Amino acid sequence: MGNLCCCVQVDQSTVAIREQFGKFDSVLEPGCHCMPWFAGKRVAGHLTLRLQQLDVRCETKTKDNVFVNVVASIQYRALADKASDAFYKLSNTRSQIQAYVFDVIRASVPKLHLDDAFEQKDEIARAVEEELEKAMSAYGFEIVQTLIVDIEPDEHVKRAMNEINAAARLRAAANEKAEAEKIVQIKRAEGEAEAKYLSGLGIARQRQAIVDGLRDSVLGFSVNVPGTTAKDVMDMVLITQYFDTMKEIGASSKASSVFIPHGPGAVRDIATQIRDGLLQGSSVAKH
Repeated sequence: MGNLCCCVQVDQSTVAIREQFGKFDSVLEPGCHCMPWFAGKRVAGHLTLRLQQLDVRCETKTKDNVFVNVVASIQYRALADKASDAFYKLSNTRSQIQAYVFDVIRASVPKLHLDDAFEQKDEIARAVEEELEKAMSAYGFEIVQTLIVDIEPDEHVKRAMNEINAAARLRAAANEKAEAEKIVQIKRAEGEAEAKYLSGLGIARQRQAIVDGLRDSVLGFSVNVPGTTAKDVMDMVLITQYFDTMKEIGASSKASSVFIPHGPGAVRDIATQIRDGLLQGSSVAKH
């Protein structure tokens, strides 16, 4: 209907290429345009100015001979002021861009090891973008952005990399566990040593207190009862403690049978042994 009325409509974000008798005439902007077909003018085609995206998958190998699939995403659009170049100079824009991407990736990635390729994705994308910008600007296209969205090694390589990573993490975990156990054992040993030290210190103070108490008792008794010697008082105290001990052993329902010598001579021997032990303990404590 538009052609019969000699009018043509161009949609937004699109330009139309007008020819006259098969020769390029002008670029039509969005809107309504007069198209006198009887004068040999016609619309040769339309060209979108919208941003387009092309995903390219390129197989190559790295410097350490690992085959990878590099996935690049190219965002491009036609330039309105170069619409005639974009329409006439290229028959297949996507194939042209894909060829340049293959060329740059297969020239860049083989120079890098696999780990370096992952780390230098931005550098690879920049190299692809620079090459495309130089090549496609002559055809009326602008390269907006180039992204390396993925680098996929072979499945066996990925499995090996995961196993290496897992082994490294297990080794680190084992080292941490061993270090923790070492710290626990050291702290336990330090605690046991401190406990033994404090226990020995308590026993020494207890014995010193017993010696001091007996000495005070002996001195007090000797002063209050004239004619008694320190030896007499000590014998009497020791015999009293001896009988108290015998009473506690007999009163305890859970005590096992204990066989000890008993008699006047045995009491004297026990008193002598206890007195000698206390005197030696007092002498050691003073030194």
